[in-house]
Amino acid sequence: MRLSSLADYAVVMMSATARHCGGVARLNATRLAEETGLPLPTVQKLVSRLSAAGLIETGRGAAGGFRLARPAAAISLADIVEAVEGPIALTTCVDADRHDCAVEGSCRVRPHWGGVNALVRDALASVSLATISSSAGAEPAEPTFSQLDPVLRPGAGVHA
Repeated sequence: MRLSSLADYAVVMMSATARHCGGVARLNATRLAEETGLPLPTVQKLVSRLSAAGLIETGRGAAGGFRLARPAAAISLADIVEAVEGPIALTTCVDADRHDCAVEGSCRVRPHWGGVNALVRDALASVSLATISSSAGAEPAEPTFSQLDPVLRPGAGVHA
């Protein structure tokens, strides 16, 4: 699974916004583009999407710009990814409303994708923007996959 570049850039942008203004001062798109190295049109596109999702507030005029709509600790990686990409779904069959898979009737894997998808979403939801922005530039923590053990363990339904 790989996030889109736009989702990755949104995390970079939100992290820089949190570090820069702590959610209080307003930041303009040009300055954020310079600080992050992201192209200005990309920053502008992301401001629009993140604003529509309620993650940032925007203002016009001399005192305009944008800032976090809520504290960084109350914004998760899942919030940011979903603002850019829509609901997190590893496969189309995790959407209960969709029934367009050619092998749906005989698929023995479909019942397990919902649980795996929930674990991935929960993992992203467990990491706050505050954590990401305070540790930017620090050594990344070793990933732990203990949450996946019940799903991937032989006899639990999904087998490698």
